Amino acid sequence: MSLVGKQFPNLEVNAMNEMGETFKINVLEEAKKNNKKVLLFWYPKDFTYVCPTELHAFQEALADFEAKNTMVIGASCDTAEVHFAWLNTPKDNGGIEGVTYPILADSNRNLSSRLGILDIENEHYDEETGAYTVEGDNVTYRATYLIDEEGKIFHEGVNDMPLGRNVSEFLRMIDAYTHVQKNGEVCPANWEEGKEAMQANSKGVASYLSSN
Repeated sequence: MSLVGKQFPNLEVNAMNEMGETFKINVLEEAKKNNKKVLLFWYPKDFTYVCPTELHAFQEALADFEAKNTMVIGASCDTAEVHFAWLNTPKDNGGIEGVTYPILADSNRNLSSRLGILDIENEHYDEETGAYTVEGDNVTYRATYLIDEEGKIFHEGVNDMPLGRNVSEFLRMIDAYTHVQKNGEVCPANWEEGKEAMQANSKGVASYLSSN
């Protein structure tokens, strides 16, 4: 079930930074107390293949997100200690050395379970033992959430494991949402900052379509 238009879950999760410090992050509170948007992206596993390319891509665009009043937070179900080991592995050896934004360590899967983004299939209950078993890796898909200053989710997307994300699309989405917030207009297909938006009524769409 989609969470767009709803508040992000009010839940505290362990996190790790590039200094090796373990601390708690509540994504909802971060958005509200800092009056910032948040981009939260989940990836399946540390020390894998597509994942480091994404973490470096978000790092390379970090200044662009910050200029748009947006915090970037990464997340997986690995422990904080594994995150720190990966943060200390050089880029040319498959690591994420140089990444400076915090990374959630949702090792108990409390948040990812609430979001419904875990790779779990065919859950079985054994009546004799009372035990549950599942198929799948029980790690997250490549889920992305954009959260506004009030903690409301205004975009969510989920990619399958092999499909890396396009970071520039999230910058565009933030621009579009900010335009809506400031101007009360809606943003048509392929809208980019500086392009014409439109009023959300029949006259607005007629005017837009006649000139585009």
